[in-house]
Amino acid sequence: MEQDTQNPGRRAFLIAGMATFATALTGCESARPLFRRPSFAPLPERPSVDVPATGTDTSLGSYRAIYGAIYDEGLAIPAIDLSKVGSEFLRQPVPWYGPERPGTVIVETGTRHLFLIRENNNAMRYGVGVGREGFAWSGDGIIQWKQKWPKWTPPDEMIARQPELEKYSADNGGMPGGLENPLGARALYIFSGGKDTLFRIHGTPEFWSIGKAVSSGCIRMMNQDVIDLYDRIPDRTPVIVR
Repeated sequence: MEQDTQNPGRRAFLIAGMATFATALTGCESARPLFRRPSFAPLPERPSVDVPATGTDTSLGSYRAIYGAIYDEGLAIPAIDLSKVGSEFLRQPVPWYGPERPGTVIVETGTRHLFLIRENNNAMRYGVGVGREGFAWSGDGIIQWKQKWPKWTPPDEMIARQPELEKYSADNGGMPGGLENPLGARALYIFSGGKDTLFRIHGTPEFWSIGKAVSSGCIRMMNQDVIDLYDRIPDRTPVIVR
């Protein structure tokens, strides 16, 4: 694929042991019980809210609008409790002077940040959650395709630990997209060399996990952020996870 041949120095994937846990990766397993939807008043349709510009006021007041409760595709997404998310993980534009071309998505697993590179030496930065020890992954690929409110299929190992999830097994068709779905409001599917890597960038109702290493390798974002990223990038966007 074009994007995969332009950067051969970073094409190598950490695939050692991948066969032993590929099934778990497919499910992007959550380490916590499923999120339960809180009740709140009817909401307006999802507003268009700009993030504070670089160097301007980034007070909680500004972010309450960005991370407020919204409707999306007919579903009411709760507001983010900002007291449970570090300020360094809130969406904001930042300077960028790297060699990557505009339109590239870069995930820095060490700092728990995702960057969408833009024109004029700047990027949009988002906070993310990453894979816990033993499930981390890095490499180059593309966002082969994107999905709104994706279906989730828990791996057999997770069902063995939580038998109540049997109703969402592959044989039973998985868990439909929705507010309690661990994949959240959007999923971006990472491919390399025409093959599914089994890794995703996806939303999560567990916003308090952003900035932590808790998943089975997938990159998780707050629902408000993954919706924003989804709207900014097309299919076949180049992605680098490092």
